[in-house]
Amino acid sequence: MKLQKILNILTLITGAIAISITSIWIGKQSYSWLPPQAAAESHLIDDLISFLVTLGAFIFLGVTSTIVYSVIFHRAKKNDLSDGPHIEGNVALEVVWTAIPIMLVLWIAGYSSQVYEQMGIQGPSQLVHLHNPMGMESAYAASKDEAMAEPVEKIDVIAKQWAWVFHYPEKNVTSTELHLPSDRRVRLALQSEDVLHGFYIPAFRLKQDIIPSHTIDFEFTPIRQGEYRLTDSQYSGTYFATMQANVVVESPEDYHRWLAKVATHKPFFAKNQAVNEYAETASEPVKNGWDTVVPAAPPLVNYSG
Repeated sequence: MKLQKILNILTLITGAIAISITSIWIGKQSYSWLPPQAAAESHLIDDLISFLVTLGAFIFLGVTSTIVYSVIFHRAKKNDLSDGPHIEGNVALEVVWTAIPIMLVLWIAGYSSQVYEQMGIQGPSQLVHLHNPMGMESAYAASKDEAMAEPVEKIDVIAKQWAWVFHYPEKNVTSTELHLPSDRRVRLALQSEDVLHGFYIPAFRLKQDIIPSHTIDFEFTPIRQGEYRLTDSQYSGTYFATMQANVVVESPEDYHRWLAKVATHKPFFAKNQAVNEYAETASEPVKNGWDTVVPAAPPLVNYSG
């Protein structure tokens, strides 16, 4: 009996170690499930997701392993139809399985709150020695004072049904494609002309609701050059799925060259998919009887992408 108890304890310890190692491995794999880290702030969200995946994997594997072990080693004997042993409640066990979930929830809430505070609407203030996913050290390895310094670039972002419009005060140009300098802090002034919209770039791990009649300052630092996608994360009406825009992150030199070039362009009305689809629907001979909002007029821009 004593030997059996020792074997059970060894089995429990071995199983716990195996499950822990497997859960950590699964948590590490979660980084590959996400888009490339294109902003300095993205690693905060990725670390949080990896933590949640690791914890979830540990719970899932622990519960599943316990069930499988019980089915294999604690089955009733063949043709044994007798009742199982009568077991009264165990106060200590009930306290343990109540306390553990509470502690886990508090742990998750505390970690998530910390990440939320670091991200913030003004962006993180203490991101030091950030790692560039390309394997190169990011130029944004700033101290707290540097991170809180005045942003290098200011861009006005206007959301409306259904288009994104970006205004660059530096050269007084407007575009329907968002261009950003890499490794430079950016401040966006988010505004909505009509309803609630959501500024969401998956590769940046950034999402901010845009409230009508309010200007929301939103800061972040792009660190990976390339082309990404901006979408409206809030349902803003019939054609909200067409409300997307390209996001181009380029070197500061290329960014300023682009600004200077676009400043020479004569303003024109950009193509707008929502306006085109609404016009096609309105011209159809058969009406479906559904009312919809008339899209805003195509934006007047210097560059449409």
